[in-house]
Amino acid sequence: MLRPCLPLLIFFAGVSSLGTLQAQTAAVSIPAWIEEGNCGPAPKFAATFNGKLAPVISQLGQGSDQVLLLVLDVTGDASLVDAAKQALVAQISKLPANAWVALLRDQDGLHVLADPGPDRQPLLDAIKGVASTGKPGLLETVTPALSLADDLIRKSAVRVSVLYITDSNIYNYREDYTNPVINESDPHDISRVFPDALIQDKISKLVEDIGSLEAPLFVLHLNYRADTLNQSYENGLLTLADATGGRGLLCRSVGEIPDKITEAFNRISSAWRLTLQVPPKSHNNAQIHLSAPCDGEDAKLSWRTRVRPKEG
Repeated sequence: MLRPCLPLLIFFAGVSSLGTLQAQTAAVSIPAWIEEGNCGPAPKFAATFNGKLAPVISQLGQGSDQVLLLVLDVTGDASLVDAAKQALVAQISKLPANAWVALLRDQDGLHVLADPGPDRQPLLDAIKGVASTGKPGLLETVTPALSLADDLIRKSAVRVSVLYITDSNIYNYREDYTNPVINESDPHDISRVFPDALIQDKISKLVEDIGSLEAPLFVLHLNYRADTLNQSYENGLLTLADATGGRGLLCRSVGEIPDKITEAFNRISSAWRLTLQVPPKSHNNAQIHLSAPCDGEDAKLSWRTRVRPKEG
C-alpha cells in the first residue's frame, strides 16, 4: 500500500528546476556509472538494445538535479539503527542544493515522513525520530517505492534513486517465508529439501514485477545474519538491487555502517541517467550494451543491462 505519496508527485511536478517532461514513447532510461576513464563532463555514450543501435537521446550526470527516496525499514537493534541515523544525517547534510530527499517508512504500507524541500532540518529531525519497532516491510513495499520513483523519472528530467536502510530479519515478516517442513517423517518432503523456496519464489516475482521500472534500487542491510534462511533473504535483496542496476550492501558490524552508507551515497550521486531510444519491434527484455570512448579508449562502465520497455 502506498500512502500518502501523491504530494511528492505534485511537489516534483511543480518545481521548475527539476526539468521538463520528456516523451515516453519508445524510450527507456537506465542508470550508468563511469568506473574508470577520463571522460570529461559530457562523454559520448553509445548504446545497443539487443544488438540494434539505441541512440542516447538524453544524458544526465553528476551535478544535474537528483531525487532520492530514502526508505527506513528498521525494527531491531537500536545501536545499529542509531549508527545508521547518524551516518545518514552526515551524508544528507553534504548533498548539494539540487539534490532532493524524501523520507519514507514501510511498516504497514509506505508512508511519507518528510517531504523534500530546500530546508533539510525537518528531514533530519524526522530521521532522528524514527523508532526501531514493528515488522519489516521491504518485500511488500519495494515495488510501490520503485513505482513512485518511476513516475518521477517519467515526468521530469531528473536522476532518481531509491535507497532502503533495513535491518530486516526474514523470520519477523508478517508473511511466513520460512517454508516449514510439512512431513517430518518424509526425508523427500520438498520443504525439507528446499527450505528457502518461498524466499526465492518471492524474489523471482519481485524481479519480474520491477522489470519495467527504471529507477535504480540500493539496499543497505545493517545486520548481516549467517543462518541459512537469512542468507538466502539477504542474497535475494542483492539480486533485487542488481536487477535495477543499483547495489546491495551488507554490514557485518556496527563499525561498517558509516562507511557503507557513504559508499551508497557516493554511488547514488555519481550515477548517470541515460535515456535510450528503443529500436522498433525490440524484444521486451533485451540485452543493453553501453560504451563511451574517453581519451581514445573505451571507458570502464557499469550499467543496468536489462530493462523491459513499458507500453504506452
